[in-house]
Amino acid sequence: MTVTIRNPSTKYPRAALREPAPYGYVYIGAAVDPPGRAPFVRRSARRDKVLAELKAHAARLEELGAVVKATVYRAVLMPPIPGAPRFDAVVLIETTTPETIGDVRNTPEYGRLIEAAGKVRVTTLRNVKRMGDVDKTRQGLFLFNHFKADDPEVAAGLWEHLAGWYAAETGLDNSTLLQPIGDAPYALVNHARWDHGLARFAVHQFTKPSFLTFVRANLRANDTQAMPVLYKLA
Repeated sequence: MTVTIRNPSTKYPRAALREPAPYGYVYIGAAVDPPGRAPFVRRSARRDKVLAELKAHAARLEELGAVVKATVYRAVLMPPIPGAPRFDAVVLIETTTPETIGDVRNTPEYGRLIEAAGKVRVTTLRNVKRMGDVDKTRQGLFLFNHFKADDPEVAAGLWEHLAGWYAAETGLDNSTLLQPIGDAPYALVNHARWDHGLARFAVHQFTKPSFLTFVRANLRANDTQAMPVLYKLA
């Protein structure tokens, strides 16, 4: 199958890509104290306690030779999309290669992190397309966008076009497209970061008519559903 592009525009060329990163990824999503139907995630003493524990365990994981980085995030916006994940706390562990994921998951420190997280979904992934590295060393607005699609290859090709729109309209200059290793509820997970906050992001995205005529239209045309959640560093 090929990617179908509705309303093409020279303003939105396909994103310029770099070689995929060589790392393996362990994506741990925890539903600690997610909101009900409201999209905004209020601060929670229970969530703050869990996040503090996760940060302590993540720091210890980073002492392992097979771990490149372990980052903890707290949700700030969870759009009420049917079937979307309700992860209000997330840990992303980057390992030296996909082959070392199992070594990391077999360590006592990983087990303690999972125990602290509580109810979790764990997905292992590899990077298949990359605009640029996501800077996790400083605060920003972070995206985990979960894609459901009948054909992951079509969805990955479509992502290049959508990333071009986000580069032109929101200034996005980084993004890593992650593909699950083995069975997973999502065909792809996209991770990205902006320097600005939630309000500016919303203005850049939702005030542009092309968000509907290009982004949403092409998701529909390619039978792909996007389920984004936005985060800050914990």
